This record gives sequence, structure tokens and C-alpha cells, in this order.
Amino acid sequence: MKNTYIKLIAYIVSIQVGFVSCSDDFTNLDPLGSTSYENFWKTEQDALEAVNSLYYYMKDDDMFGRGFFWYINASDDMVTGRLNATADNVRNFNITGDEGYTSWMYPQSYKIIRRANDVILNVPKMNISQSTKNRLLGEAYFMRGFHYFWLAHTYGDNDKNGGIPIVTEDNMNNEAGSYKRPQSVIENYEFIVKDLKRAADLLPLFTEMGEGDYGRAHKDAALAYIAKTYLYWAQYDSSKYANVVTYCDAVTNSGSGRALIDTDNPKKDFRLLHSHLNNWTSEYIWSANSGVEGGSILPGVMLENKGWGQYNGWGYYTPTESLYNEFEPNDARREVTILKFGDEFEFFGETKRYQSENSLSGFQFNKYMYEYTFENPVGAYINSNGNSPTTLYNTPILRYAEILLMKSEALIQQGGNGDADLNSVRERAGLAPVTNATLEDIKHERRVEFAGEFANRHYDLVRWGDAAEVYSKPLYGRIHTDRSNPDSDYTVEQVWQARNFDPSYMHVWPIPNEAIISSGIKQNIGW
Repeated sequence: MKNTYIKLIAYIVSIQVGFVSCSDDFTNLDPLGSTSYENFWKTEQDALEAVNSLYYYMKDDDMFGRGFFWYINASDDMVTGRLNATADNVRNFNITGDEGYTSWMYPQSYKIIRRANDVILNVPKMNISQSTKNRLLGEAYFMRGFHYFWLAHTYGDNDKNGGIPIVTEDNMNNEAGSYKRPQSVIENYEFIVKDLKRAADLLPLFTEMGEGDYGRAHKDAALAYIAKTYLYWAQYDSSKYANVVTYCDAVTNSGSGRALIDTDNPKKDFRLLHSHLNNWTSEYIWSANSGVEGGSILPGVMLENKGWGQYNGWGYYTPTESLYNEFEPNDARREVTILKFGDEFEFFGETKRYQSENSLSGFQFNKYMYEYTFENPVGAYINSNGNSPTTLYNTPILRYAEILLMKSEALIQQGGNGDADLNSVRERAGLAPVTNATLEDIKHERRVEFAGEFANRHYDLVRWGDAAEVYSKPLYGRIHTDRSNPDSDYTVEQVWQARNFDPSYMHVWPIPNEAIISSGIKQNIGW
């Protein structure tokens, strides 16, 4: 978003609050600079800067660069890709809550929630136009709901742990240790839906926004996350599947022209879908806005370690053979999603054949590599700083294809027919339609459509009750005799041992211990 990350004044810098702060810091609203809290909320520019700060962590490495992806990396779709003890412990569900890789998402989400609370509390009282107030409040409600969504299903349940603390504009100034966990995560889902409905009522459609506001919250994003919240809620209350259908339809019928990128050329469509050329088109509902100077580092994190000597790829999150084999042989998405030895691809203006002396599985995600195809892409399509390997491509968090598959799943779970929406996704991939689709068809389609994305394969397995069985099986890769030769022979070998996933407590992740200590809330049981 072109004008979101503008300079933030001292107030924004000072309000870095959350449950990792001590009690005094949590309630201290005195700024570090010369601008007082009371004097801040005066002008439209003040309000705009406050709302701009809500997007700060969307491009943070520890949020939607890696961050939440360390949890998705626990799935059967991928292995860590490089030897890394901390990452391996997360994958093996052998963590304590002290790990640096997973310690940031919780407090940083609460920082954004606090900033949103400030906007919701102060903007209504400001002497600015009602239309501006509506838009800014809509963005605040959306960003608060969006961050609670990620916190709720990651750390909360409807069992012994309960939900995660709900901090609002009404109670945000309470003493830090006074916040409690709700009895159930359902209370969080209720709150999230309420926030997102407010956002949907206040926000414009994406198609009504100027290019300078691309990347800001909009109506379809709010409606889409209402649908996904109800999908996650439905694991505890099946009546919520009807709401999933309602809000998926609301996205489709919003007037913004949501549709799959589908020109009847499956391979080209899926390839160009995952490129900066489609950052703002009909399929992308919510993304990590990125560019050569900042954004999600996920494309570089997944790139071959050291990028064949041409760029500083990090070599993490490499596909498993089971993911590769999950694709039907004629599925156009397979080669766009995954590179195997011998596959041709463009890199820095040259045609290469894939080989890797680094990949632990013999595969690499190809989905995020379009911006590397150009001759001399550094500085034009990819970041010149390989330690911050962002590209022009906005990493997807929720696409319209997920709206279709959520609706199909919800219809099937209610005993209805989900063929039409499921087959729309399959048709784009060049596949024959399915008749009388089952939940197993949905599981397959979600896995191959969203492989390597924030759609969250791990949590899908958890909410379906499949994680224990799936993770009890080892994961395999193709180990080539000569890893420098794309034509070398390979054997299928175990690259990750079977894991003991205990659904009685591993269905949620441990809250960072620093947050537990400073807030006084209880840790998730078992961790």
C-alpha cells in the first residue's frame, strides 16, 4: 500500500503495548516524545497516522514473512529444508513457549489490537468528516478482528484452555494483570464476527478504492474473514456451517466482481496468478503487501539456499513427496507449485533445470518464483538485500479460491451438494469435475490449491481431527545420487520421522512464556 507506511509520530512509537509489557508499561499512555497522548487526536492526519500504524506488522518477518508460517510448517506438506534445531522442535511439537521463532506473533498482534482500540475510542470524537471517520473505524475494526482471528485459533479452544484475553477500547486501560482468558474460544469468535461485521458495514469495496489505498482493509476482506471465522467455529458448533455459506455468498455477490483467474489456459493461469501481475485482481482478497523494499520475505525464505550462487535464498519450507504425489497427474497446478529434479524453470533470465545440493527433500516450492524469472531482477522485482528477500508479489493470505472451497465444505458438512464451487477450482486447474463431492474431496482440493500458503494446512488437519493419524506417518523425499545433476537417479527415503501428535493438548500452541509471566494468564495445558 503506497501511503500506508508513512512516518509515525512519537505516539505510535510509544504505544508498543501488549501482554509482554510490565503492568506500568501497559497502562502508561505518556509518549516518549514531545507529543502527548491527549494532544495527538486533533487532526485528520493524526487519525490517518494512527490507522496506518495498524498495518505495520503485516510486512514483519515474524508475522507474515515467517512467524505464523512456522506453525504451518508443522504440516505434512513440507519439511524445514535446512538443519535448524528450533524449527525442528516446532515441527516436532517439542516446544516450551520460549522459542524465539514463535514468540513474536502473540505480543505483536496485541500491539495492533491496542492501536485499533485507540482508534475506535478516539476517532468518533474527532472533528473530521463522517465519511473519513467511517473508513478509519472500519479499518480499525477489521485489523482488530483479523489479529484476534489468528490469535484465537492458534492459542484458544473450547476445552480446558478457553479463549484468549479480549482487550477492547472499554477495558484497555485496566491493570495489566487483570485480564482473564474467556471460558471458550467461542467468545473470541463471537467478538471477531462482531468486529468484522462492523468493518464490513463501514468499509468500501476494493473496486471503490483509489490505487494509493490498495492494501488497506476493504469490505470483501471483512466478509471473507467472517466466513473463515465461522468455518473454524463450526468445529465446535456445526450450525455455523450455514453462516459460512451466507458470508461466502456475500463475498461473491458484494459487487466487486470476485472471480478466479481463469482464461481456460490452466498452466498459464495458475502461474500468472502467483505473480505480482495479479496482486490486485479479482482473486486476491487479503495479502501481505510487498515490494522490493519490504513486505513478506516468504518468497526468499522458500528459495534454494544461496539461490544457485545468484541470490541469497534461505532454503526453508521444502515440499514433501507426499504433497507432490497428492496432485493428480494432469493437474496444471503441480509443476507451478513444486519443482522436482529436471524440471525447467526461468531464473535470472536463463532457462535452468532444477537440481539442489541443499534441499533435504529433493523438491522446492515454485509458486513464489515468478519475480526471479527476469534478467537482472534485483532492485526491479526482488529486494537488493538478500537478508530481506522480498519481491513485488503480495504473498497471499486469503484468496477467492478459498471462498469457493469454504462454501463447498460447508455445504457438504450440512449434507448438501458442494460440487459447483469445488469444480470451479478444479476446472481452472484443467481437471475433470467431481460428482457428489465428499469431505475427502475437499481435503484433497484444499491441500493442492493452497500448498505453501497461509491458508494453513496444519490447522485444517487439526480442525478435521486428522492431525494425529497424518503425523504418525514419516515423511519422504527424493534423495538423488548426484545432487548437482538434474538427471541423476534417486531413491525415496525418509526425510522426517513419524511424530507423536497428542490432540488432547497439541491442537493449540503454547502462548509465549514471557506473555504468561507478565500477564498472569494461564498457559495452555500440556505445554
